[in-house]
Amino acid sequence: MARAAHRAWQRMLSGRRLDILDPSPLDVELSDIAHGLARVARWNGQTQGDYPFSVAQHSVLVLELFRAGSAGASAESCLHALLHDAPEYVMGDIISPFKAAMGGNYRDVEERLLGAVHLRFSLPSAPAPATARQIKRADRDAAYFEATHLAGFAPEEARRFFGEPDTAQFELDGFDTLIRPWPTREAHERFIAAFESLAQAIS
Repeated sequence: MARAAHRAWQRMLSGRRLDILDPSPLDVELSDIAHGLARVARWNGQTQGDYPFSVAQHSVLVLELFRAGSAGASAESCLHALLHDAPEYVMGDIISPFKAAMGGNYRDVEERLLGAVHLRFSLPSAPAPATARQIKRADRDAAYFEATHLAGFAPEEARRFFGEPDTAQFELDGFDTLIRPWPTREAHERFIAAFESLAQAIS
């Protein structure tokens, strides 16, 4: 008797069954993304504060840093920034050194999931190259601020790994609130609110 194929899907709380290796946009739901990202901890949970610093909160921080550094950016570009780590709602947040050690097809799986997310929300499969660079810069700046505020890195050590941040971001309205770890429900709701505001601006 032939063995049953290995299961590559996950049942989501929405009721969807998302095939992780061959994801369909029809099985991608915003509620599942927000739920998962609000419960995935950045830095493997090795951060200060009463709550883990979630990927949902990181995504909102990246969005705000991207906006601050990209005057006049379109709502579509901002939505790309918010969703840059969306695959982690099923894959988890694997720290960069471990990703490099893993090798294999991790990146391919991640890109297929992100492509399905983009298609589900009627976004281009990838942002324009200039926008992608700006999102990457905001992501690295967010990592620097998280490292130095929450994860015990000295500034000089963080600069070696993440580069010199745009110090003007310290003047970002509400920065202290953005870097203070949020409770899970708050992270979930603020991610949803950011998404819905941008989606409304696009429509």
